[in-house]
Amino acid sequence: MTVLINRRRALGLTAATLLPLAAHASWPQRPVRIVVPFAPGAGTDAMGRLLAQKLGEVLGASFVVENRAGASGAIGAQHVAQSAPDGYSLLLIAAPFTTVAAVLPQAGYDPVRGFTPVSMVAQGPLLWACKKDLPVSNLRELVEYARSRPGQLNYGSAGAGGINHLVLESLKARTGVSIAHIPYRGIAPATLEMVAGQLDLVTGTIPALAPFVRDGRIKALAVTTSRRTPALPDVPSMAELGFAGFDVSNYFGLVAPRGTPAEVTDRINAALPRVLSMPDVQARFKTDALEPAALGAAALTGFLSQDFSDWQKVVASQGIKVDSV
Repeated sequence: MTVLINRRRALGLTAATLLPLAAHASWPQRPVRIVVPFAPGAGTDAMGRLLAQKLGEVLGASFVVENRAGASGAIGAQHVAQSAPDGYSLLLIAAPFTTVAAVLPQAGYDPVRGFTPVSMVAQGPLLWACKKDLPVSNLRELVEYARSRPGQLNYGSAGAGGINHLVLESLKARTGVSIAHIPYRGIAPATLEMVAGQLDLVTGTIPALAPFVRDGRIKALAVTTSRRTPALPDVPSMAELGFAGFDVSNYFGLVAPRGTPAEVTDRINAALPRVLSMPDVQARFKTDALEPAALGAAALTGFLSQDFSDWQKVVASQGIKVDSV
């Protein structure tokens, strides 16, 4: 699964990233749009608007957000893939960028070969959580409980083909447990069903689930990564619970239409470390349980290739068939 990029590497400012931004003065000459493939108000939308504001400040240019929602991000991804590679279209990507393409070959875009990678921006874990009266205290106990009751537990996701869905399928493939998947239109209604006791298990972002954990309405079982997060320091990691090699993270990054000039990606990569070092950006990331990761095009290329391949293997091993997302 995806590997959370080392924090020291993520924060490292190399000489290349500190090159004067004036070295490429010809771009941009007009507003640059960041296509967010989800509706306004979602976490991805908030990230897109934050990056648009801060990149504009650092580069002295106008960056605007354009929401193109639909098909769990596929509509926006298709649109950017088909846009002119002139440096004026960027796509904000998140975990569904690879999961949807893995589960739905007809999604209409190739996440690895169909774009020019720009940079990773941030990463963070998801949280496994269950209803409060389930008699387990961590994910290892949940797996044993499910194993003794095949098919009796259920799990809610934000929709078929999304990261929430496939992280469950990965757990099932690894452990052999039988847990019924129930797709919802977003993680919020699934969470409310779990709070009401009608759903056994979900995964979601820490900002979405932590308030319910802190007031005792649901129980946190583990984070989906190999190490703990400072946002919930008492919640164990997958490695601690015996799931070595299970390391799944949500992420945010930027890609551009295939063939976008290096002049563009170089300038953005020079600007991102300055953006991610801003105190208000760091505070926002801390609130969202994210770690900055301005690692550039090469690192993002490797990440996406491995992530896409890993999810394709999960889809194949579990025999997942999805007609639409």
